[in-house]
Amino acid sequence: MRVEGRDTKIASDLLAHYDVHARRLPWRAPPGANAADPYRVWLSEVMLQQTTVAAVGPYFAKFTQRWPSVADLAASEDADLMAAWAGLGYYARARNLLACARAVVRDHGGHFPDTEDGLRALPGVGAYTAAAVAAIAFGRRAVVVDANVERVVARLFAIATPLPAARPQIREAADRITPDARAGDFAQAMMDLGATICTPRNPACGICPLRDDCAAVLTADPAAYPVKAAKKAKPHRLGHGWWIERDGHVWLVRRPDKGLLGGMRALPSSDWTAAPDATPPIDADWMMIDIPVAHVFTHFSLALTIHHTHVGSDATPPGEGEWWPVERIGDAGLPTLFARAADAVRKDKDARD
Repeated sequence: MRVEGRDTKIASDLLAHYDVHARRLPWRAPPGANAADPYRVWLSEVMLQQTTVAAVGPYFAKFTQRWPSVADLAASEDADLMAAWAGLGYYARARNLLACARAVVRDHGGHFPDTEDGLRALPGVGAYTAAAVAAIAFGRRAVVVDANVERVVARLFAIATPLPAARPQIREAADRITPDARAGDFAQAMMDLGATICTPRNPACGICPLRDDCAAVLTADPAAYPVKAAKKAKPHRLGHGWWIERDGHVWLVRRPDKGLLGGMRALPSSDWTAAPDATPPIDADWMMIDIPVAHVFTHFSLALTIHHTHVGSDATPPGEGEWWPVERIGDAGLPTLFARAADAVRKDKDARD
């Protein structure tokens, strides 16, 4: 849909503001410049899902130094990539990242498709990522709606329908204001506006380049948009984790590829339920840490009770795993939950000494 009238003004005013105030980010090309490297755009967009720019920056630098091209990433070992991803969370993204890189190399000669449809056909690439890469890396007109854009559009048009039911209306409105030219700059300008001015709380309406065209400014409370349905309480689960130490090494397992923290190194643990099985994986003299390690996943919260022990040189826990040097536990690429568990064990052992 082509923009016209007020919608055209919104696009031109925002692009003029972006030309002066665009954030400098390592995966971006400057405003008005040639399109950015598709690999860097795609990598950044995957990393930025559910994660802040500040958190992504160091990971992006580390990844692009170690794997400077999609071919380099495709050739990496699964374990190496999962370890490098540790701490970013939402680990299915890392598995999809590797699957997508390998598909680009195998099926497209190492070149990303340059259309939304072509990008959507890649493993793990959804509607948002396909639109973002098509617009930013290839200059295609695409309607790019992330959480920042969703908030900006809901306020511009004062969309009163609560989320998530409002999303079709928001996308339709975003389509109306998306210009044919400079689609990538416009998408990034909308993201910047939501991240720096049209923020979730206390939006800086006084300096917003779209203030004159914003319907929410005319209301008593622009921050009330987008309207959100009442949140349901997350279920709470319990679990047990076991630190088994032998000769200065700790026993680590790899979690199943599918499911939470799939493919990541971890401590052996029970199932995570309302009443988990507390049977340890090996007979030993166990010490329990009084305060469980707390962690919040997308759909539930978890309290993981940690038990630790030392075993003799001939002891071997059941199943597949590896003995990892305790002094190098920070290099194991443990996800945040188990990194916290390792820290809890260290503190508990120090307190007992």
